[in-house]
Amino acid sequence: METRRLHLLVELSRLGSMRAVAEATGTTTSTVSQQLAVLAREMGTALIEPHGRKVRLTPAGRRLAEHAVTILGAVEAAHLDLAPGAEPNGTLRIAGFASAIRAHLLPLAAELATSHPRLHLLIREHEPAEALELLAADETDLALTYDYNLAPATLDPAVRATALWTAPWGLGVPDHASEATADAGTTAEVFARFATHDWIVNSRNTADDTAIRTLASMAGFTPRITHRADNLDLVQGMITAGLGVSLLPADIATVPGVRLVPLTAPEVVLRAHAVARHGRLNWPPLALLIELLSERSGRAG
Repeated sequence: METRRLHLLVELSRLGSMRAVAEATGTTTSTVSQQLAVLAREMGTALIEPHGRKVRLTPAGRRLAEHAVTILGAVEAAHLDLAPGAEPNGTLRIAGFASAIRAHLLPLAAELATSHPRLHLLIREHEPAEALELLAADETDLALTYDYNLAPATLDPAVRATALWTAPWGLGVPDHASEATADAGTTAEVFARFATHDWIVNSRNTADDTAIRTLASMAGFTPRITHRADNLDLVQGMITAGLGVSLLPADIATVPGVRLVPLTAPEVVLRAHAVARHGRLNWPPLALLIELLSERSGRAG
């Protein structure tokens, strides 16, 4: 059922003649008559009947016109609600990695609760591959993901990634390791000093695995990857326990027993992204949150 036909029916109810409806809507009397005839067939009942030289609505036509006023009002409200520039409201589903949620999304959630109380955030913690799967299945509206400069992600053409913040990473090692006290040197030289150690990588994402293998190959060895964990506190605990070495954010507060060795030439840089489907980018809640995350990333940088 086309809303255009409902609109013609409402106008006929209001104006009382086909000619008046045609003049009000900028069409012809013949077109109005044809469209109302199609609407009658769709509804399976007569909507108009002869009345002298004019027509009038049947009881079913009057009843449908009453419904049409409500339907057209709801459609207009939906257009206003969803149009670019509308006041953001509704539920916005977000899937993202833990540090992005903690450091960037939660502060914004607190601000939005005051500035946009009709907008509700539904947050789920997921690593990038998981978040992108949810996005593809339309089970989330926004995916907060990351990759590394040495392990760039390849995205589906159906989505667009907005670059957010970047963060340098170093190599977390036991502070009692003799290799940790040497001059840093290039990244390849740092990696070479830990060639005989076990390596700890993420259990739910392969980006740091790829970055470690790439850098280890530059240093002339294949890393012995033994342990996997996606919680950075747990990774530090593993390093303290002597279970291996691992990439860690350069700005992390290290626990006693862990030393962070800088990585330069090349740097290891985590790059965060806000990923959404192309067809959703103008939806006001989504556009607002991406804008706020971008602004926050600029301030953080």
